[in-house]
Amino acid sequence: MNTSVIRFILGYVVGFLGLFLMLPIMVALIYHEDVWIYYAVVAFPCLIIGILNSYFRPKKFVFYLKEGFFCTGASWVALSVIGALPLRLSGEIPHYVDALFEAVSGFTTTGASILDNVELLTHASLFWRSFTHFVGGMGVLVFLLTVIPLAGGEGSQFNLMKAESPGPSVGKLVPKLKNTAQMLYLIYIGLTLLEFILLLIAGMTPFEAINTSIATAGTGGFGIYANSIAGFNVACQWIVAIFMFIFGVNFNFYYYLLFHHARDAFRMEEVKMYTALTVGSIGIITINILNSSANLFEAVTKAAFQVTSIQSSTGFSTADFAQWPQTSRCVLVLLMFIGACAGSTGGGIKVSRFVLMGKAVHKELISYIHPRSVRKTRMDGKPVNHDTIRSNNVFFGTFMLIFFVSVFALSFEDLDFSTIFTAVIATMSNIGPGLSMVGPAANFAFFSDFSKIILIFDMLAGRLELFPILMLFHPNIWTDLFKKRRCKELKHAGKVLKK
Repeated sequence: MNTSVIRFILGYVVGFLGLFLMLPIMVALIYHEDVWIYYAVVAFPCLIIGILNSYFRPKKFVFYLKEGFFCTGASWVALSVIGALPLRLSGEIPHYVDALFEAVSGFTTTGASILDNVELLTHASLFWRSFTHFVGGMGVLVFLLTVIPLAGGEGSQFNLMKAESPGPSVGKLVPKLKNTAQMLYLIYIGLTLLEFILLLIAGMTPFEAINTSIATAGTGGFGIYANSIAGFNVACQWIVAIFMFIFGVNFNFYYYLLFHHARDAFRMEEVKMYTALTVGSIGIITINILNSSANLFEAVTKAAFQVTSIQSSTGFSTADFAQWPQTSRCVLVLLMFIGACAGSTGGGIKVSRFVLMGKAVHKELISYIHPRSVRKTRMDGKPVNHDTIRSNNVFFGTFMLIFFVSVFALSFEDLDFSTIFTAVIATMSNIGPGLSMVGPAANFAFFSDFSKIILIFDMLAGRLELFPILMLFHPNIWTDLFKKRRCKELKHAGKVLKK
């Protein structure tokens, strides 16, 4: 393994985390809060590490998929471990495991919280929680590709981007991968600014609007009020609902629309299915909760908000859907598994994987009916190769294995099954709230440290598509790392003996 390039990338990640921490420092100074000192204590060592790292560039930049996966998993662990420190040092979250849970929930855009009263936090910490969503939404390594010159060729950069980007496949929008990353961030920031402006017009204050916008963009769901979005007017709720849907769409769709490829945009099967699922779910839930709502418009508003929130994996709420009828809750739990589109900032298994699975099942049935027929699986009019279908099947199997093991591990808490089941799927799919004791009106504070660590793993595994995190636990990776280091030490010792 190319350990020097791993060190180089991790150093840049830590350095940029130091830059990101300057933003809550500025917020603290604006609102005259003493908490800025705790963010500065963490930020400046990170900046120093980043600056020193830039002077020790690796001689060889080429790295392969395993280095890309390792860098991704290690980067997100480092972000979370360091990003939790200001919350712990300030005393706003006294217990480090709780602070780590909150930081991981932020960076993975889950939005699950251990805070009983979020309104007791300072403005700086409220902003930091929301901003972690914005960082994690598109991905920190994709961000690195946009701002620093990573040598090593397109293949190495592709391995890095593939390891972090959600969905069964990653493609280039433009010939150079760096330009693709820049294009994605341009769309990401542009949509965020548009939502910010609309929320200001609808009546939010600038602080409310910026926190809500960046949390929506990352499909995270950390609110700055205990009642999430319920306290805002209906116009604000509809704006947030629309943008939650927008950020759950594959970003390739927006690229095609912006650059005169409308035909390619509207032939995307995943986007069609995502839209159909959203509209259908809103219709079912509206009918189901109509009797408990004041009128049809209120029922549609509540249904539309919660469906877009759950399917995009944002996790905002305007109602305690844990108290809704059984059918509505069933629809929402199914949407937790499905999630948003690949290539979006949303979580879940992804709509494209379910589409591919359906096509694979149909192909298998046809092969039984017509054994000699040769049929290719197609997606958006293009053939899908066997490796993509194989990896899709492996992902499904691995996802369900981790899900069941996590449910079993949490069963020792002796809680009701609905709480345990939805706590695991809400964290693995990066949703945030679940049902029963982890519903939108509750939080995750009552879990033991052991269960919180299991859920932290689930959040990281879900955001990084399982394998970058699983790779950190594979002994061969660490054997390769230490073997190379040992070889270098022996080589150096040999040179010394010759002298």
